[in-house]
Amino acid sequence: MTHRCDWCTNDPLYLAYHDEEWGVPAHDDRHLFEMLVLEGAQAGLSWLTILRKRENYRRAFDNFEIKRVAAYGDADVQRLLADPGIVRNRLKIRSAIQNAQAALAIIQETGSLSAFLWRFVDGVPRQNAWTTLRGMPACTPESDAMSKELKKRGCNFVGSTICYSFMQAVGMVNDHVTGCFRHVELGRRGA
Repeated sequence: MTHRCDWCTNDPLYLAYHDEEWGVPAHDDRHLFEMLVLEGAQAGLSWLTILRKRENYRRAFDNFEIKRVAAYGDADVQRLLADPGIVRNRLKIRSAIQNAQAALAIIQETGSLSAFLWRFVDGVPRQNAWTTLRGMPACTPESDAMSKELKKRGCNFVGSTICYSFMQAVGMVNDHVTGCFRHVELGRRGA
């Protein structure tokens, strides 16, 4: 029997996300932006709710093409507010647009969103060794620093807890518990 992290349910979407994506180091700017938007959209909701809406988000937000989302105006906000396939929260929708604009500025300044975000872990995934979810933090000094810098650059829905969840999702930290089969697999990859 395959042992997984305790948070992973038997839902096929959750299983696929846990087994194939969560904790895998990601460096693609579009994917990193997508995960930043989805983590912000998840605030106050379950991650499974967001996973179930993910394809709708991709459709509604032009597959998270940063330049396109950054150019959204009031008509796009109204279109998104009317879309039952996503979380229809005005603040979260406006945040996605504002974060895209900030991401463009970051890319112009640093060359890539990836380079900017990965500097908070010195470009190398942190290999943690949690035996249970109980010991796992909700935030860290690195997520605090990321949150502070993103907010300074005009981003919203990027509190330290959201940033740490983002870091877990995109493989900046390997937070699969030590008994999970993915912990060892991702630890071998290193980066």
